[in-house]
Amino acid sequence: MDEVTEKIITIFREISSIPRPSGQEEKIATWLKEWALSRCFSVKFDSVNNVVIRVPASKGYEDLPTIVIQGHMDMVCEKTCGSTHDFTKDPIIPVIEADWLRAEETTLGADNGIALAIALALAEDSSLSHPALELLFTVDEETGLTGANALMPDFITGKILLNVDSEEEGVFTVGCAGGSNTTIRMPLEYSPVPEGTLFFRLVVGGLSGGHSGVDIHEKRANANKLLAEVLQSLMEENDFMLRGIKGGSAHNAIPRHAEAIIAFSPDQKENVVSLIAGFESKLRSEYAGLEPSLSITLEESGIDVGIKAIDTSFARRVVGLLMSLPHGVASISPAIPSFVETSSNLAIVNIENGELLVVSSQRSSFDQGLAELTGKVTSIAADHGANCSHGSGYPAWQPDMSSPLLQRCREVYFSVFGEHARIKAIHAGLECAVIGSKYEGMDMISFGPTIKNPHSPDEQLYIPSVRKVWDLVVALLASFKDEKGTFAGKQKES
Repeated sequence: MDEVTEKIITIFREISSIPRPSGQEEKIATWLKEWALSRCFSVKFDSVNNVVIRVPASKGYEDLPTIVIQGHMDMVCEKTCGSTHDFTKDPIIPVIEADWLRAEETTLGADNGIALAIALALAEDSSLSHPALELLFTVDEETGLTGANALMPDFITGKILLNVDSEEEGVFTVGCAGGSNTTIRMPLEYSPVPEGTLFFRLVVGGLSGGHSGVDIHEKRANANKLLAEVLQSLMEENDFMLRGIKGGSAHNAIPRHAEAIIAFSPDQKENVVSLIAGFESKLRSEYAGLEPSLSITLEESGIDVGIKAIDTSFARRVVGLLMSLPHGVASISPAIPSFVETSSNLAIVNIENGELLVVSSQRSSFDQGLAELTGKVTSIAADHGANCSHGSGYPAWQPDMSSPLLQRCREVYFSVFGEHARIKAIHAGLECAVIGSKYEGMDMISFGPTIKNPHSPDEQLYIPSVRKVWDLVVALLASFKDEKGTFAGKQKES
């Protein structure tokens, strides 16, 4: 590992030692403020804990436009089923394996901690040439872009934005999908469990999961959908009661694990075990090559006296709702083959205060596609006697192929690496969409080092790509002096 990369990874390790779940960024925000003040940089924060650190321009760059380098503080907190990690207080310990950085049994948080590390390393290096910088670090990106939505007009001044939150080095992202979350609640009724009934824990696990935008086209299994399929199959041949159900943990992660507590009489056990074994075999065949570790297990948990379970008619409605709700790719772009235009993720299932809670996340590159899919989810919920509420959502970022910043980035990338960067839009959401809607004339681009399997415990950062991003940003910042004023952000259309 070269000296520059080692410095960035060292900063990333320090960031990783600070718990930073979405909505709980106080500690990392405080650390960033202290970091800035200890180095005599101006720092400002707002009511939701967004932070901006201002780095003065290098000599000779004082009159050039300010550049905003942006990333988010929070991380998706996913862990393996056997992990005892507490994301609210335990540090993430990065581990190096060959050219990759990962964590033990949890998400690594390179999405988007590595952006913070690269930005801070840039600020610390006094040998670099650059215009004035605004290091913008936002909160709660992963659960709804809350920080970006809360930005006030005077929080930043720059009109050129480098978002370091893409996950494939050598790619410039110039557009993203918009999204909306739907929360479904279904009141439940309970009935007494007959004496002698056995309780079992039915578990669907071992799935790959992944980012519900980036990985949705790969047709990975959704644990919530598979669990519903198993329960529906059991209902066709057995009388059983449903005590509880839960699966998934984040709106933007494909569920890897789901489980239900079911209850039935001892004389049904043999048939239930046989049905589940057959269903597991069927699903293993169906997902061969996609989900090699897929498993469906049934664990006896004994006899629970005096307990109540969800009334049979309501249990059928629960399963029917989960079977009916969409998951996966809804449409492919007619203009760009293989590009996902609209999709949904059946993200979270749980029971809270006697109600079934379901969270569905919809994405689309177009407002109409998003509205239609959200309407479908709402209609299905109503058909099953459930109520819906919708989050504020976030807009799509439409590509601007005439962007001066894009042209500059393409030229600089080729000059540094001798090859052309790829240009694409992604199906995930990016803060660029919100920031662009708040700051008129903002010229934006997104890029970053290579990260595999974000939003899952298999998340890995490709270490050599960190240095390439560094070299790109260093050359890009220095290049603004070459054509003073030419790339001062997009001009307002007349």
